[in-house]
Amino acid sequence: MNYAKTMMLLASLTALFMGVGWLLGGTGGMAIAFAIAIAMNGWAFWNSGESVLRRHNAQPVTRQSVPELYEMVEDLARNANLPMPKVYLIQESQPNAFATGRSPDHAAVAATTGLLQRLNSQEVRGVMAHELAHIKNRDTLIMTVAATVGGAISMLTQFAFLFRGNGRNSGPLGLIGMLVAIFLAPMAAMMIQMLISRTREYSADKMGAEIARDPMGLANALRKIAGGSTRHEMESAERDPASAHMFIVNPLTGRGVDNLFSTHPNVENRIEALMKLANDPNFAVEAQPAARTMTSPAPTTRRSSIPRTGARR
Repeated sequence: MNYAKTMMLLASLTALFMGVGWLLGGTGGMAIAFAIAIAMNGWAFWNSGESVLRRHNAQPVTRQSVPELYEMVEDLARNANLPMPKVYLIQESQPNAFATGRSPDHAAVAATTGLLQRLNSQEVRGVMAHELAHIKNRDTLIMTVAATVGGAISMLTQFAFLFRGNGRNSGPLGLIGMLVAIFLAPMAAMMIQMLISRTREYSADKMGAEIARDPMGLANALRKIAGGSTRHEMESAERDPASAHMFIVNPLTGRGVDNLFSTHPNVENRIEALMKLANDPNFAVEAQPAARTMTSPAPTTRRSSIPRTGARR
């Protein structure tokens, strides 16, 4: 997606944020929302990557703490001609992953412990290559900013009740405007996020297969992740559904209103595209070493640091 479309999506989110302000507080509310949106977009540009990692309690990975994952990302980054991103691990049983950061020089990839436990090395490699493709395509900034703004819109509507029943403070549409802000604005934000994610996943799948030089590793990973996401709830994603579009597969279980719309393309369609790529005689598939079970870090409590297995002291 080119920068013009990216800016249009950001403008849409900002306009939606201002619209919520108008519904809740009229012209004054819209002006305040505009000022907040400008400040928030500036903050998101510099800090949203770290913010998303904190919201999912991601812990940094080093060569000593989880060497297999770190060295895998390092090798794939060389294939992609990218700077080495920071690597994080999330203590969640659901297999999933995402990338974040404002640029390739300030990027990070995060995987769940469930990903390492339930996928073999070839499949994890495909997933990490997909996330590096998002970094190379510079998708991570817009996806991260969208998560931040979308979350802010949801939070703003939580304050809608502060404006109810008071004609002097309520928006021009009164109760109707308040109800629209509460129920429709978060849904509109999610639909914009859907556009952001769906237009990027196929491209990242293809480039990820090229980086890993193996489309089937990612295809098999997507099948496993899609099944695991329905069986294992990701608590951090359920608390923060505005970030769902950042993950390789939708992490939400579909129990709430936020999950009425999928933020991702159909997994089977993505797998079919990857299988076609694998069968394309013009695509050079590199021979892969035998797939093996990844060495997973020992389980820890949710708020503790990643164990430094084999680390030098």
